[in-house]
Amino acid sequence: MTPILQVENLTKSFGDLVLFEDISFGLAEGQRVGLIAKNGSGKSTLLSILSGKEGYDHGTISFRRDLRVGYLEQDPRYPEELTVLEACFHHGNATVDLIRQYEHCMETPGHPGLDDILTRMDQEKAWEYEQKAKQILSQLKINDFDQQVRHLSGGQLKRVALANTLITEPDLLILDEPTNHLDLDMTEWLEEYLRRTNLTLLMVTHDRYFLDRVCSEIIEIDNRTLYAYKGNYSYYLEKRQERIEAKNAEIERANNLYRTELEWMRRMPQARGHKARYREEAFYDLEKVAKQRTYDTQVRLNVKASYIGNKIFEADHLCKSFGDLKILDDFSYIFARYEKMGIIGNNGTGKSTFIKILMGQVKPDSGTLDIGETVRFGYYSQEGLHFDEQMKVIDVVQNIAEVIDLGNGSRLTASQFLQHFLFTPETQHSYVYKLSGGERRRLYLCTVLMRNPNFLVLDEPTNDLDIVTLNVLEEYLRQFKGCLIVVSHDRYFMDKVVDHLLVFNGQGDIRDFPGNYTQYREWKEARDQHEREKEKKENKQQEQQRPARQRPEGKRRLTFKERKELEQLEQDIAALEQEKKEAEQALCSGTLSVAELTEKSKRLPLLNEELDEKTLRWLELSEIEES
Repeated sequence: MTPILQVENLTKSFGDLVLFEDISFGLAEGQRVGLIAKNGSGKSTLLSILSGKEGYDHGTISFRRDLRVGYLEQDPRYPEELTVLEACFHHGNATVDLIRQYEHCMETPGHPGLDDILTRMDQEKAWEYEQKAKQILSQLKINDFDQQVRHLSGGQLKRVALANTLITEPDLLILDEPTNHLDLDMTEWLEEYLRRTNLTLLMVTHDRYFLDRVCSEIIEIDNRTLYAYKGNYSYYLEKRQERIEAKNAEIERANNLYRTELEWMRRMPQARGHKARYREEAFYDLEKVAKQRTYDTQVRLNVKASYIGNKIFEADHLCKSFGDLKILDDFSYIFARYEKMGIIGNNGTGKSTFIKILMGQVKPDSGTLDIGETVRFGYYSQEGLHFDEQMKVIDVVQNIAEVIDLGNGSRLTASQFLQHFLFTPETQHSYVYKLSGGERRRLYLCTVLMRNPNFLVLDEPTNDLDIVTLNVLEEYLRQFKGCLIVVSHDRYFMDKVVDHLLVFNGQGDIRDFPGNYTQYREWKEARDQHEREKEKKENKQQEQQRPARQRPEGKRRLTFKERKELEQLEQDIAALEQEKKEAEQALCSGTLSVAELTEKSKRLPLLNEELDEKTLRWLELSEIEES
């Protein structure tokens, strides 16, 4: 494989905090690599460095010449006055720069360099850029191309940025949490899109199914060091566990030997011979290994939930609409004790609104919601991330409780509780403003869980959380002795923690499915296949039931009208191809006026579009003619 990127001895730090040190890796053409690390370990920083947006302390980064790089930031920003379509042209890339060169050339007397620009426009398929942008935006369910960026939600903005990144078909695609704010259908569309392309991919994502199906290699930053695994996420889990067990065994052996050598060091006189000096140097090397932190591979957190009675909540004939958009339409439901429900559905179907009605933040138009007296909610919302930036992490938690009751007489201090959620003692005494986005999410999650709720309501809890934290959270929720409602687009997470699903299909159509997400998708695919076969069978029966005089004999034949259409299409296609050829020759001749150049430049993409449309119809009719 042809190498396209090589990173050697790269180090990055912020003050005293070293994110990674002397890491090296390379990417070859066609590789699909997932990057995994705990929040705060420098995942996003590394991607930002590779994209040229962030500096580094030392090391070398080498790209193949003329490599086109596409970079999707975790939190993209655009000038608020831009429209959606203008935003797709905003961030500089080779194609957009080429279009700007063309526009500048057309405005310059004499049109210097026009021939070269037109040739490059054809090579880069720049004439089709706008149409391609609209197609990808539509796939990502952004249909109002003239809407201003200022009116977009965070999720919509991320989708515009994703479209912006995909349009130019870069050689190397760098994605930072691409599935955040995508609903399940869009996530699966992106998954399939990336699997079909041949581009090289470096990606950070917490979506483990996405990672498993798209990436064939994993690199991990752990304790400032980089580890590489030649396999998908499932393979990585297996080999990482082997590495951890081997490392822990090495540290344990070093500790045993260290105690012996430490005793020798204390007994030995200062004047030592050559062998003693060699043993002394070896002692200091051994000490470095022995004092390394061992990996706790069995993180468990069983916080006691408050007592919850048999009555949880009862929804009776709830209705809620926003104009013509129905969220709930005569919805009734009785929630059972210890039930663990997942809520799925496309964006805009009302999942978060339903949660807010349950939490009393939004009132229904009609109907009642009766919540049991013993219910004690713990609510993790998408908008609830608010902290005093100048507080220390440990103070944020201690303001809620100094000690957390685990039940059975066991208790955890606030510091111990934070360590379960991967906050080291150093990070606990750091200020909130120094935390990464994922670390803030993790801290917010801690403040929700430590209040001992008996009914957890989690709205998109997996966004911005790293995979290690997700594993801890999943284990906690599986052992949780209370009720749970979770809204999430993370398919792996849903499979692990919920018993059944409420499926929001839109316009108040809500269905209860008794199983996890994978089971739902299998059922849905089987149902859709059954519907297709049923429709095909019904069409066949209708055909057979038609009177014999109406039934065509043998194979399908072209009608007189279709035959005339086919003949006309052949003439139209020939005329369009000739017009296209003449337009291309005229554009390259250098003899046209500015007005003529502009007219033919606008006409060319329209000709291509009309040719594609007529050719497709000609192929359809030709197949019937030949059958």
